[in-house]
Amino acid sequence: MKVVPVQRKQNSLGIGLSYAPGSNEYEELVNYTNLKLATLGLPTVGDQSKNPALKLGGSLVKEYREKVRLLRGYLCPADRRIQDFLSRILGADRPSLPTESFVLDRHGLARTTSLPRDGNVFASKIIESKRVAQGVLHNPSSDRRTTAGVFHVADVGLPAADDKKVVPLAAAKELLRIALNPPQDDMIFPFSYGQEDPAKCWVSLLLRPVVCPEVQGYIREKSMEVRFFAPGGCVANLDFVESIFGNAGDPFLAENDAGLDIENWTGHTGCVIVAPHLAGTPKQVLNLPPKDQATERQIRDGMYYEDPDELYNDGNAFKLTFRDSSGMVVTVLADNYFGYCKKEVKTQVSFSANLSGLGEEEHAGGAVVFPSYDLGEEFDPKAILPPTPHTFKDTLMALNASEEASSEGYLIDEEFPSVVFLPENATFSLREQRITWEFKGEQKSLHLIPDNAYVLPSGYKVEMKVTENDGPWKLVGTVGEGFLCHKPCTVSGGGKSEISKPLTDAIVSGPVYVAEWEKDLALAKEVIGRDYSDRFLDPKKHNLRNRTILDPDRSLGSVIKLLTPSHTLYTDTFNDWLESIPQRVKDLVLIIKRRYRPDWGLDWEKLFSVDSVNGQPANELRFDGDKLITRLLRVGFDEKGSWRLFALRKDFIPANKILAEDDITASTVAPIRLLNEIGPGTFKESAKFVHNCEYRLFQRPDDAIHRGFDKQTEKDLARPGNFISNFECLSVEDAKDQVRQTLTFEKYTDPMRDLILEVSEQEDPDNFFVSSANPRMVDGKPTKNPRYLQTRPDLYYPRTVHLATMGTRLRRKLSPDQSVLYPVRSVLPGRRNNPADPDVGIRPLCCFAPIHYLELPELFIDFIVSVTGKSPSTTGAGSEGALTKAPFNALLPIHD
Repeated sequence: MKVVPVQRKQNSLGIGLSYAPGSNEYEELVNYTNLKLATLGLPTVGDQSKNPALKLGGSLVKEYREKVRLLRGYLCPADRRIQDFLSRILGADRPSLPTESFVLDRHGLARTTSLPRDGNVFASKIIESKRVAQGVLHNPSSDRRTTAGVFHVADVGLPAADDKKVVPLAAAKELLRIALNPPQDDMIFPFSYGQEDPAKCWVSLLLRPVVCPEVQGYIREKSMEVRFFAPGGCVANLDFVESIFGNAGDPFLAENDAGLDIENWTGHTGCVIVAPHLAGTPKQVLNLPPKDQATERQIRDGMYYEDPDELYNDGNAFKLTFRDSSGMVVTVLADNYFGYCKKEVKTQVSFSANLSGLGEEEHAGGAVVFPSYDLGEEFDPKAILPPTPHTFKDTLMALNASEEASSEGYLIDEEFPSVVFLPENATFSLREQRITWEFKGEQKSLHLIPDNAYVLPSGYKVEMKVTENDGPWKLVGTVGEGFLCHKPCTVSGGGKSEISKPLTDAIVSGPVYVAEWEKDLALAKEVIGRDYSDRFLDPKKHNLRNRTILDPDRSLGSVIKLLTPSHTLYTDTFNDWLESIPQRVKDLVLIIKRRYRPDWGLDWEKLFSVDSVNGQPANELRFDGDKLITRLLRVGFDEKGSWRLFALRKDFIPANKILAEDDITASTVAPIRLLNEIGPGTFKESAKFVHNCEYRLFQRPDDAIHRGFDKQTEKDLARPGNFISNFECLSVEDAKDQVRQTLTFEKYTDPMRDLILEVSEQEDPDNFFVSSANPRMVDGKPTKNPRYLQTRPDLYYPRTVHLATMGTRLRRKLSPDQSVLYPVRSVLPGRRNNPADPDVGIRPLCCFAPIHYLELPELFIDFIVSVTGKSPSTTGAGSEGALTKAPFNALLPIHD
């Protein structure tokens, strides 16, 4: 895990750019698009008299066209490798790759060209695309992928697994030929849609997905090369994959030739050809054998010709793969659903990892987790935290900073000024909003600022935060050492994304209630004033640290432990007494402890009260006149559709999480003897390291249909520059109608509410938007597969990764030239348990409890079989097999 240099990779990733019409980046890309169309000899769009590139470069364009004519048939190095492979396995009459295509050589070109220059709508028989307030909305003809009958392998090169359909080589060659000759309607370039003479062309893209992560001291980062080709009408598919994996630039430039990158290329090349027109190809044109001459396997796989009207694969979507042991793989996708494109890159990364060794592609999720704690209002690290040998001099050494730069005893981070490094003797006061310490015999101090993070020499981080809506400010402490939790072998819909999502979205706030104020208060006073010296089973402990509940030296966590029954620590009499105290009274005691200040002495009671209603005490607790807030964890719905809520500990703070994996993971195992300090753990000779291959995540926000429920999705979908699929396209009138429905409209969170309000005030009827609560309607029902590309949070907020890694660097005392490595410390397997759905024939999958023990052999059997329940991403249930990768594996499952 490291900070991604977003600005330096802007042409590859486009983080933070909306590409909205009128923006500088959009106008620049429009001019660039027209320049590229001109160099290809294709019609430009719009008035080019003001296009500076064409005005200045008109003669250069003519010269370029003449060079293209003279070099007709020339292929870039990656395409040459692919074409040579096809010639080797298919012979001299093999189909040829496009020699001219609109090359997407920087991020944003695909986004800009996926919609008309002079309009907001592109429609064809395979996709409907619209420009919306938040970016682009693409709804392909299929709203999800299927794994049934999809995976076809040409009968050449490596053996095919039993779950694949083996295609006779002659038929596979013909399918490839048809794929490379799409109908002219599919070639229409959306950018020129609606023009009298629209451009028709191929579009192409180069990717360099990571196959093996870098581990300093052991191995450099390894990647493969993947070329994408699509007819012009499918340029949205290339926008999709470049947004996930990054644009690798112009394949014709030597600097982007993987063949010259001897240190980082795995030696493997992939190619993906998007060809939705292949679905519906008649069998009679494919040179398939008649049924009486077909083998048993061919009959099983449907690879024979009998009926003149019979369609290949019954007219359904499929993918056809050619591959051999040299590491070349070419796949044709007979569908334009976006998920197939991403899964094919995953397949090819897995193929490369298995062939090259030292790495593995995994279907996994994960996060680096940093436990956080409620520190109350006063915090002295030396009194509370376990002692460590770290000093401020260690901080200066780790940051390569001089003592002159820290003349006041603290240091401000050069990259993020809101990160402040403090000495080991710093103390924090929330009441005074001040940090104090002694430096060279003098008292020093700083204001405690909410936007800052204060880092101690041990890597421990202290921040001033509000942890719930309208709640109090708190001092929050976060440890310096992160724990990488890895969720492997995860079936579709099995919770890969959930492991890295913050728990805060599921925490709701509400008032603190008391039943009978006078009685509850009296009982709370009894609990607070009790002598606890006789509670232990072991009489020798009776007078051990005998502190009162309100003693400043007793933490809130200690009080929680004190009031929790324990048959191993406490006497039966004391446990019975604890059991007799209602939970609401214990909660009241914890609230009093949380708010208590030593200068109140015994006079704390007057600060807590309830209102009087009709002369009777009410039930909402107040502190100093203000309503108190308690926090509840929302865990799904009950049978009636109501939220299931559970009270949280009064000192609970959600852990700080940084996403490490979400679907496509590249991993490796490294020997510890070659590595720097990697932190605590039960490592013996080796440790595992993972890398997230994706920059944007193809999220399926199942819960967003409930307004206000999925806060992160509503925040994401209210931003500009989104890639959205399988949502309903809504008009200005729809926005006005939603605003008028006040009771339901108010349930949205602020970002989505503000967006809809803004759209409702527009006049142009051709403006559109997407609501997180309105998925696409398919056959009269909302699709169960709404999708959008979420930019990885660490790319939006690089400070979070920087702060985390700096804390770990200090904790481990690493020098500036040593990498911060996070090995896998926890493996958290799991599966999707679902109820039956008789309407579609889905059986229940609830054979495990939420936490279930398995012996090691049974655990590996479960991983290998990978039983999946009903997933909204696909059309069925069953076994995804071979560590969940069998359907997408270009090799035999045994290799995984």
